[in-house]
Amino acid sequence: MTIEIHRPELEALTMQRMKMGGFNNVEDALQQALETSPLVVRDAATAPKRTGADLIAAMQSSPYREMEIEPARYRIPVRDVTF
Repeated sequence: MTIEIHRPELEALTMQRMKMGGFNNVEDALQQALETSPLVVRDAATAPKRTGADLIAAMQSSPYREMEIEPARYRIPVRDVTF
C-alpha cells in the first residue's frame, strides 16, 4: 500500500515528531492516530429517520423562502421515427 501526503504541513509535523522521538516511523504515527481516534460507524439502521414534516420545517426556516422551487417545464423536441 502506498499512502500519499498532499499537505506539506502534515508531512513536516510528522517528520518533526519522528525527529523528537515521538514515533520511530510513519507507520507508528499512523497506528497511534488510528487507535486513538473515535470510530465512527454510519449505519442506516441507527441513523435518525427523517420525515416529510422535517423537510417542511427545514424549508420554512430557510432564509430563502420566497425562492421558487418548482422546476420549469419545457417541451422536449421529438423527431418522428419510422420503424
